[in-house]
Amino acid sequence: MRYLLTCIVLITLLYVSACTKEKPNSHFQNESQKPKNQENQQSSNKDLHKFEKMNVSNKTNAVKTVAQPASISVLINKKYFLPKNYVPKDLVYPSVSFIFKEKIEKRKMRKEAALALNKLFTGAKKDKIYLSGVSAYRSYVTQKAVFNRYVKEDGYNNARKYSALPGSSEHQTGLAIDVSSSTGKCAAQSCFANTKEAKWLQSKSTNYGFIIRYPKGKESLTGYKYEPWHIRYVGVSLAKQMKKRNITLEEYYNVYPVSK
Repeated sequence: MRYLLTCIVLITLLYVSACTKEKPNSHFQNESQKPKNQENQQSSNKDLHKFEKMNVSNKTNAVKTVAQPASISVLINKKYFLPKNYVPKDLVYPSVSFIFKEKIEKRKMRKEAALALNKLFTGAKKDKIYLSGVSAYRSYVTQKAVFNRYVKEDGYNNARKYSALPGSSEHQTGLAIDVSSSTGKCAAQSCFANTKEAKWLQSKSTNYGFIIRYPKGKESLTGYKYEPWHIRYVGVSLAKQMKKRNITLEEYYNVYPVSK
């Protein structure tokens, strides 16, 4: 009987010891996961705010559709697309010269960007730099036609280096515009980089809330070749911050490189 009682006591002690050993391990796992989850949550909240609820992720190359296409600082590139049917509600005609006279779609911009462009052209004129618009707003349908034309001319892979798939063009936001000299010389061509107009834009455009969207040396980040003529309105504060840090929108949002 004594032997039986001894066995029971030993078995009980072993069981208690085993349970006690498991609890610290279980507790450690929970504690180690908790801060990680909290950290991820904080990071997610921060990204959500920074991306202005665009619902994007830098952990995948999958194409995403932005949730707030009307945001002034919206990121649009080869990875982040506008909704197919998105059309800005506040498109207006900027009071600036273009290399064509017709009042057509590609002359329009969103109101805030248009007013900023008016100031930019005025500022340039004071510095004896005379600019003209080349192409501003471009609808999804128009971009589709443009891209398909380039594909026929240069092939799909080459077209992707300088032209956006429909839905991924900044022109559809109404916040971007291609500019040239008042004569239209070198309009949307690489030779524009050597003009005084391009150098002025590089130096002064941020004062008016615009950035050179596809800068030299950042091709692997933006997914596009250097385009000194393509300026994008993001607001004065953000534009100056980006210039000071010498970063692109992809770097600002920490989402790069883009898919090719």
